[in-house]
Amino acid sequence: MWQASTSPRPSPPPDPATYGDLTATEAAALTSLERAQETEDGYSMEQSTRPQTIGYGLVDSPALLCAWIIEKFRSWTDCDGHPENALTRDELLDNLMFYWLPATGASAARLYWESFKQVQRLFTAETTDLVTVPAGCSIFPKENPRPSRRWAEKRFVDIRYWNEPDKGGHFAAFEQPQLFVDELRSFFRLVR
Repeated sequence: MWQASTSPRPSPPPDPATYGDLTATEAAALTSLERAQETEDGYSMEQSTRPQTIGYGLVDSPALLCAWIIEKFRSWTDCDGHPENALTRDELLDNLMFYWLPATGASAARLYWESFKQVQRLFTAETTDLVTVPAGCSIFPKENPRPSRRWAEKRFVDIRYWNEPDKGGHFAAFEQPQLFVDELRSFFRLVR
């Protein structure tokens, strides 16, 4: 989601008021969130409860760092389970090196320990704060969570741009840089 100003949480949670009348897209989004909680959140639980345990390995073992990070690219990119379908091996290696060379694996893990409970609450609890500045939303197909426009409009009361591109994932700016830039430009043209 793009906003003319910064918000504490860009992605709105699912709206319980809509659960009796879900669209197919909203039902799929809820299923995806449930699946993520059951099978994809192990890394966040480890990092949010025992970041130093994984942190020592992330700064000591390039194999562990590679497995830890590339697994997220496998899950969160639009790649059919093969990260090299979304990014080149050199791009993946470059990304790994940003963690390996400065030894920031442990500090990256600690971020979850410092903020996970607040972030988890923001993605699952109803919010009452409204964002009134112009907002733009690019909902990429492999992003999780994937809000519906109906859910987003409960919080972002001035959505000027909404698009659901047919490719891209959590790392959209990395996976699809030109598409990402086009999305930003499309929104900011409307609010100049």
